[in-house]
Amino acid sequence: MKGFGFLSFGHYQHGSTVGTAEMIRQAVDIGVGADELGVNGAYFRVHHFATQQASPMPLLSAIAAKTRGIEVGTGVIDMRYENPLYLAEEAAALDILTDQRIALGISRGSPEPADRGWESFGYTGSTDPRGSDIARDKFELFLRAIDGDGVAPAASGGPALPIEPRSPGLRERIWWGSGSANTAEWTGRQGLNMMSSTLVFSDEARPLHEVQYEQIERYRVAYADAGFTRPSRVSVSRSIFPIASADDAQMFAILGAREGRDGFGSIDGKTATFGKTYVGEPDQLVAALRADTAVMAADTLMITIPSQLGVDFNLRVLESFARHVAPELGWQPNTAGPVTGYPAAVAQPAD
Repeated sequence: MKGFGFLSFGHYQHGSTVGTAEMIRQAVDIGVGADELGVNGAYFRVHHFATQQASPMPLLSAIAAKTRGIEVGTGVIDMRYENPLYLAEEAAALDILTDQRIALGISRGSPEPADRGWESFGYTGSTDPRGSDIARDKFELFLRAIDGDGVAPAASGGPALPIEPRSPGLRERIWWGSGSANTAEWTGRQGLNMMSSTLVFSDEARPLHEVQYEQIERYRVAYADAGFTRPSRVSVSRSIFPIASADDAQMFAILGAREGRDGFGSIDGKTATFGKTYVGEPDQLVAALRADTAVMAADTLMITIPSQLGVDFNLRVLESFARHVAPELGWQPNTAGPVTGYPAAVAQPAD
């Protein structure tokens, strides 16, 4: 079984109809509506010093409390801004409260509006202008903490103390946001799940799905070579707008003409590929997505949604995809619990 969910960037504007409070409330309503549609996951991007969603744990808790089966998660938490032990406590508590319905995507994070903004949060000492060094160090401590290792000296002089609470098997619900072949392989060696967005890095300008598929294969080989045997999970993100009515055609016609192909650029001196927007009637989308090798290789598809356009609009997009496109790609609605790995996702060495 394949699953699909929505990925919201949580955009809002001060003084507009969709301000801070309305964005948060609408995010909950979209999550509840998506659960009723049988959508498998509700995932949220995390940004700091921007008019976007920033602190996901209260939001995920609110959605989980009002839903029955949808998976709640992030894509991704920027580890440069996090206290690893406090995040481990929050993640464990959320995992318990949701009956293990979480998919926490974590990564170094993307460029932010603030110059070394993590230092304003109190996290100094990075020698990397992008903060990659402290992100990896803190993530390793986070993994140790959720695994139950002692991470603080005991006042009594006894064994080091683990964090509390702890949720068994939490590591199986942690994902690393990977944007390159090297980080894909690293993710596999850690035994983590892998998230890949609509932006990836490679040595040359190639279509997104080709670069992403290669990274998925390298991840799965690394995962298997490291000796992990449980089913691994891979998600990819895409911007998809089904045209199921005359109103849809009018709304999406310009978007499809403008963003119907991948884009290329340079970030931090690396070649970056930006994913195109898929716009079309259901049969056209089915054909296009079947030809997308990365979508077909992944077990979870995250559809990016324009959250600032409101609850009704976004639920209409999700319903159109759920009814007319997703079943043709092997998707089945979520009716009784969290998405789990499926046999095709078990890591196997490449031929």
